[in-house]
Amino acid sequence: MNELQLVQVTPNQLFELINQSLKEQIKKLKQDLTEKLQETLLTRPETAEFLKISTSTLSKWTSEGTLSSYGIGGRVYYKRSEIEKALIKLT
Repeated sequence: MNELQLVQVTPNQLFELINQSLKEQIKKLKQDLTEKLQETLLTRPETAEFLKISTSTLSKWTSEGTLSSYGIGGRVYYKRSEIEKALIKLT
């Protein structure tokens, strides 16, 4: 981290320096939070509800390779970020 020496700084200048530093930190925290939310795991019913499809359609899409599923302890999960990437923009 760069060192900063304050010599004869007015209260307004100090306020601006602190304000800018806080804005940068908030921006970084916001970005980190967004990345974490994108890696949310959804269950089969949550995924079907998110996509507005039935669980049988979800099973079909999974077996066809349209969506990737992940499992642990007999439970099946889908990554929200991968679901959103699988969506195709229509013209």
